[in-house]
Amino acid sequence: MAGNGSFASKSVPRHVARGLVGFGSVVAAFALVPVFGWWSLLLIPVGVLALRGCPACWVIGLIETVSRGRIKSDCVDGVCRLR
Repeated sequence: MAGNGSFASKSVPRHVARGLVGFGSVVAAFALVPVFGWWSLLLIPVGVLALRGCPACWVIGLIETVSRGRIKSDCVDGVCRLR
């Protein structure tokens, strides 16, 4: 995770690259089973590592990376609003 407990990366291209490697490795692992047998499943840990263990977390991180600095919350008198 990037520093302050968020799922965001330092840049959108870096985050997308991680996603391509992660999802690509997982898909390739299953697609290549007929060709390489169970050895192709060794690509799954590569994909999991690239996605930092959680595909849903990767998607949340993409949203956070894209919106970084654009969405702010203000809390006044116990009422919080996004702007």
